[in-house]
Amino acid sequence: MSVATSSAQAPLEALSGGDALIGMAALGKTAAALALVIAIILLCTSLLKRWQHHRYDHGARLRIVGTTAVGNRERIVVVEIEDTWLVLGVSGGRISKLHERPAPTDRTSSTPPRPPTRFSQRLANAIANSRGKGDSTSSDSQHTS
Repeated sequence: MSVATSSAQAPLEALSGGDALIGMAALGKTAAALALVIAIILLCTSLLKRWQHHRYDHGARLRIVGTTAVGNRERIVVVEIEDTWLVLGVSGGRISKLHERPAPTDRTSSTPPRPPTRFSQRLANAIANSRGKGDSTSSDSQHTS
């Protein structure tokens, strides 16, 4: 019997190393499945964004002319719909029409709006301006001394 038990223990010890391989294979399959699910989610998100963007652009005659904040959550927005300007009050889930007027005919003579600048460019300009002002004030104080 002792021979049988020692021979039975040898295959069990060999399988313990195999269990680690089986566990790694299961972990690899799980990681691959997770990566596949994440890739599908990203693909669906990008397709949905494209689909919604194209859907709203067709036939839209709505354009925001200007906007200004009048409070923490309140804004005044001027919207152009075809040949009419609407002045709207926008606040926490509520939109109210404040005024309506025909769109001006001389709007082509106005200067075209500047393209929006990146925040990094505006920050660099502000830092350069503040350094320039700081240098001029320090040079003024040196000249007066």
